Amino acid sequence: MSFTVTILGSGAAVPTLKRGTTSQFVSCQQRSILIDCGEGTQIQMRKFKVKFQGIQIILISHLHGDHVFGLCGLISTMQLLGRKEAIIVVGPVGIKEFLMNQFKITGYYNGFPIDFRELEPETSGIVFEDKCVEIQTFPLSHRIQTQGYRINEKPGKRGLDKEAFDETGISTSYIQKLISGEDVVDNEGNIVKSADVTYSPKPTKSYAFCSDTAYHTPIIESIKNVDLLYHEATFTDHESERATETFHSTAKQAATIALKSNAKRLILGHFSARYKTLEIHKEEAQSIFERVFIPEDGELFYV
Repeated sequence: MSFTVTILGSGAAVPTLKRGTTSQFVSCQQRSILIDCGEGTQIQMRKFKVKFQGIQIILISHLHGDHVFGLCGLISTMQLLGRKEAIIVVGPVGIKEFLMNQFKITGYYNGFPIDFRELEPETSGIVFEDKCVEIQTFPLSHRIQTQGYRINEKPGKRGLDKEAFDETGISTSYIQKLISGEDVVDNEGNIVKSADVTYSPKPTKSYAFCSDTAYHTPIIESIKNVDLLYHEATFTDHESERATETFHSTAKQAATIALKSNAKRLILGHFSARYKTLEIHKEEAQSIFERVFIPEDGELFYV
């Protein structure tokens, strides 16, 4: 099963003709996850052929408008199109009040259930888990409470070595236990070890999202060895003082976090609209960390 990230919006503060504000669609083990929902996110999803009615979980990093102003409209559209299934919305304290006040004032929402999971400041740990996926959160460093997220695949079942299994002569009724990693005892009292008749499952993958944040080394432990890292790079090094003042990061700082966390690949994003080209962002980041990507809106990344 594929694990992909579609960049719906990669700009900062305001939408432009080229870049929408922050939003990403993650597909992992048949789980559909939306991260942030800036203004115009549902237009971006239509443009890039993302089926938003299938979204099961929405992760909100913080309550600045360029990360949440599209949420009320998206949920309203889901309702208009007949959605009945519940949705999980995870975010900082205030996300429920923010959304429900809009619905109250407009007198509009009476649709499908919303399971709000509000995170207290400095929250770390698991915010969602099922048999296929685990989602962790960790605090970032910004002007208001901001959360990062890490999405981890869970290990799948082992693969059956049919030839080795046939040599045991035991019933096929034991297969499910064996590929689940359990040793079994047959009717004659013989022990058949799972490791002897199965293959290891494929390696699991992980994706981490870090936006918006100042350069913040405490996150390294939470994103260590991640396969794909998204880290904001609002500014180039020339604007490093501005980055510090506004609790944002430069491309070099994002690359340093990627290097120190032993990430496999790095996507930069949350670019200030003041930049007409992003070549300097890439050059500065690659001076520290080689595997750097500057995304276009709509670009698909395989984790």
